[in-house]
Parts: sequence; C-alpha cells; structure tokens
Amino acid sequence: MGGVMTTFVGVLGLRMWQLGVRDADQYYLLAEENRISLRLVPPNRGRIYDRAGKIVADNEQAFRITLVREEVEDLEDVLAKLRRLLGLDDEAIFKVKSQIEQASGFAPITVKDRVTWEELSIVAVNAPALPGIHPEMVLSRVYPFGPDFAHQVGYVGPVSENDLKEEDDAAEPLLRLPDFEVGKIGIERRHERALRGLPGTRRVEVNVSGRTMRELALDPPTAGPDMQITLDHHLQNFMRVRLEGQSAAAIVMDVTNGDVLGCTSAPSFDPNLFVRGISNRDYGALRDNEFRPLSDKTVQGAYPPGSTVKMSNALAALESGVMDPAETVACNGYVEISGRRFHCWKRGGHGRVDMVGALRESCDVYFYEVAQRIGIDGIFAMNDRLGLGQKYDLPLSSMARGNNPSREWKQQKYGQDWLIGDTINASIGQGFTLASPIQLATMAARLASGT
Repeated sequence: MGGVMTTFVGVLGLRMWQLGVRDADQYYLLAEENRISLRLVPPNRGRIYDRAGKIVADNEQAFRITLVREEVEDLEDVLAKLRRLLGLDDEAIFKVKSQIEQASGFAPITVKDRVTWEELSIVAVNAPALPGIHPEMVLSRVYPFGPDFAHQVGYVGPVSENDLKEEDDAAEPLLRLPDFEVGKIGIERRHERALRGLPGTRRVEVNVSGRTMRELALDPPTAGPDMQITLDHHLQNFMRVRLEGQSAAAIVMDVTNGDVLGCTSAPSFDPNLFVRGISNRDYGALRDNEFRPLSDKTVQGAYPPGSTVKMSNALAALESGVMDPAETVACNGYVEISGRRFHCWKRGGHGRVDMVGALRESCDVYFYEVAQRIGIDGIFAMNDRLGLGQKYDLPLSSMARGNNPSREWKQQKYGQDWLIGDTINASIGQGFTLASPIQLATMAARLASGT
C-alpha cells in the first residue's frame, strides 16, 4: 500500500512539474489570449474645406446611449426603463431588439443616437438601475452649409451590405463597428478610403465572461487627412438660392485653369438627414419629388444641348477653312435639303447674316449651311476636342457620358447608315446629340481660353 501511494505521489508531482515548470510558458500564453482582448478604435474622418478655407464637412461631438447585451440580465426591464427615460417608441424598441439578435453579446448596440445633454444626464443618474447601458461621446459627420454642397461633397451614412462587398477583407472589421459611417455619394464616396483614416487598437483586460475590466494599452488611430476643394461657399449659396423652386443646374468655371468655382443642382436637399440613417418619410418625400432633388443634374443629366453647339460648329468651319466669317448666308426661315424643309427658329427668317450675326441671332439656317460643308465628321471631331461625349475625372457620382454621335456610333447602335438629316439635326444640338451641363461648361471654357 505504501508503495502504491509513493508511486501515485510521484506521478502527481511529475505532472505538476510539467504543468508548472516545463509547460508554464505555453499555458501562460493561452491564459493571456483568454484574458487580453484587442479592440479597434475608429479614426476621426478628415474634414473638407472650400477654396476659401471654410469647413463644408466637419466632425462634431455627439452623445449616444448604447447597450451591451452580455451585461444586461433583464433586457425587457432595462428597455422599459429606457422607454420612460428617453421617450422611445415601439419602432425604436423593435430596432434595438433586431440589432441585438444580429450582433454578438459583447458588441455595443445604439439605443438612441444624438441624445441631448439632459437625456444623457438622466441616463447617467439612473446608471445603477440600468446595467449594460452606457452613455457615450462620439464624433459624427455634419455639413454646416446644408444643401449648398449636397450633391458635390455628398454625405456619409451607415454601412450597408453593398459597402462591405466593395471593401477588402482588411477593412471589414472597422466597417462592422457600431454606427460606423462611410461616404455614399460625391467627394465623400470618391475619397472614402483617404478621408476614413486608419483605425487604432486598444488592449483591454476582460474577465471570464468577456466583460471589460481595465484598459492595458492604446495604439491611437490615424485621422484621415483634410481635403480642400475648388468650390466657393458664397457662390454655392448664391447659385442655390437663385435656382430655388426650379429644376435646373448651373456651373461656374475659371477658364484660366479649369477650376470649378460653383456647381449647383436644383432642387437640393439637406445631407445631414442621411448621416445617421434617413427616415422613411423624409426619403419618400425626396424620392417622389418630380424635380428629382437626389439627382445631380450638373453631371448626371444628359440633355439636347441645342444652339450651344453652334459655337463648336463655327470653330470647325473656321479651322477647316470651308467658311469665311464675313461670308453671308440668306435665311428665309427654312432651307430645303433632300426634299425636306428644315426650319429656322425665326419663321420669317433673319435675312443675310455672317458668322458673327448668326451666332448673335442663333440663326439655324446659317448653321445648316455650315453643317453641309463640314459634315458630321467635322462636327464630331470638334465636339470631341471641346469635351462632349466624355466622362471627366471629377469626384462626382454617376457622371453621364452624354452622346457625341458619329457615323460609326449610329451603325453600331442601330445598324443604319448616317443620313444628311442627321447631320442637320446635329448642327443645332438636336437629334442624337446629348450633353451634360458640366460638358457644356467645359466646352465654353475651352473656347474662351483657346485650349
């Protein structure tokens, strides 16, 4: 019996030596992995300035109330108390419960965003009766000029599944943080990865149930760089107010260097509505508006350019030498071409006009004659040089290419040959020709600067 006990004690001692001495480092590392938790710290988003240094996209301090499910014993009781303290309605309570079902037990869920100081104080005072509820201070995007820069600067909003699909795997953990915001349209979207910055990490000690006990170390995040744009806030506001109540677009460009100083699409909207998720009512009002405020008409709209292309045709005629600017053409109100009458906008005609007079009076008949001399190839080539039918490298959303038609285009599109009537229509910006306001502004700037 004594031998058995001696053997047992020896085996036990050997095992204790293995655990306590030989394998100590291995088990220490396992214990550390269980005890230490790494958590991402979101970076501050870079601010956006106009050409005069005014902030047009900023970060402001905001307060919110969050809930950690793992720390709440009686969820229904806590939510009932929050309903009374914060005035939460059934929709808000349902949203919180839905988020809890989708998130892990340790992930904070936003109960109410952008709470007032009074609401924050009420929750803080009642903290002992609200386990798992945390008042927090966060930074949230704000657009001080509201609708003035809505289409150009754009806005940020909550991360969607589509946003996650477009990002690489390394960015996904950051994007899955509660209430993280990403650029949705405009400059905010085009320069999302730069403005976003780089996340930091926080090492915290957690207990066996995963609850945070203390912070051990912090590797601070890197804020996104600030950005400056060429738009001017005074001009943006002036243009928007002048276009109020209309469905229109306006662009102001510096012809010496191509800077876009003003770019307005009317009607506009308040981008601040989208930052934390727009309500169904507000979105429905914007979506159903017949003037389409969510669409940026300056770059997304493609329209018949009309008589604006006459400047391009005049330049093509001068460069090719097929027409002297002093030469006159008789306008009797129409011209017959291939058995068909093409009318001038002035039914009685303009009489005899030279190139300057034809541009001043916008005489259609004069440019019908120009079109017959330069042909569609000449019209297409000059329109192309002046920027029609092209997408520009601008940080704006869903830019339309428009259409600068040619013989090849019609053959590919419709399987048909080009006709003289098509050329006549193209000479006055009708028919197949389509252009956006930004393309027409570029055309005018290139004509004015000679470049």
